[in-house]
Amino acid sequence: MSLLNRPEIILCLFLTLSAAEPWPENATLYQPLKEDQILLADCASSLAVQAYLRMCGLPVQVVCRANAEYMSPSGKIPFIHVGNQVVSELGPIVQFTKAKGHSLSDGLDDVQRAEMKAYMELVNNMLLTAELYIQWCDDATAAEITRPRYSSPYPWPLSNILAYQKQWEVRRKMNAIGWGGKTLEQVYEDVSQCCQALSQRLGTQPYFFNKQPTELDALVFGHLFTIVTTRLTSTELAERIKSYSNLLSFCRRIEQTYFEDKKDVSRS
Repeated sequence: MSLLNRPEIILCLFLTLSAAEPWPENATLYQPLKEDQILLADCASSLAVQAYLRMCGLPVQVVCRANAEYMSPSGKIPFIHVGNQVVSELGPIVQFTKAKGHSLSDGLDDVQRAEMKAYMELVNNMLLTAELYIQWCDDATAAEITRPRYSSPYPWPLSNILAYQKQWEVRRKMNAIGWGGKTLEQVYEDVSQCCQALSQRLGTQPYFFNKQPTELDALVFGHLFTIVTTRLTSTELAERIKSYSNLLSFCRRIEQTYFEDKKDVSRS
């Protein structure tokens, strides 16, 4: 088997070549339209990446495009365009920046790094999945918010076709991972358990690993801040998070440190 047919070898070569190029001033992050289109899960993922890049001190312009999902190489939001490279989702973006010498977790030991990855898996498996479930599997939310926002840039009947196609894809995914038969209350309870674990790990520290943020802090902030600031058909999801005062303080701390008084560079 040729080495070039092995994905891990290709990724290694990609990162090595990318590391030689400095971070440009015109790096761009793409997401769906901010006011009319972007949904809860995509907004949370995009905010997590923005927080991570700001924590690294890496400038990025946020550009909103109606077809951002279809522009992404993985079909996932957000993605960044840096030089001649396009990278989507937080995990690959973290690896990409590490190859350029920018990392938030180099100071962690092996045990801490493993713990950080475990909590990131928890957030993705619980919070991200819950966001997708509520968007597309709760009938009231899907009808009132999700389908109208998702389809807003497109003319009828394409708008309806794309929205129902996306809903079918997400519901099929939920069935595959065992969430298809869950009730809304069970999803809320999963979110509560996730927040309880995060709250206990954070404790009274400013960040999850004491005084310096890591990619875990960026990921948690992206999801929690988006949930508590996004209008849904019910406030129950946000209320579950608001019951943990240290998580709310954590979100305010990151917002004040990395987002307040910063120039808004997003444009549609």
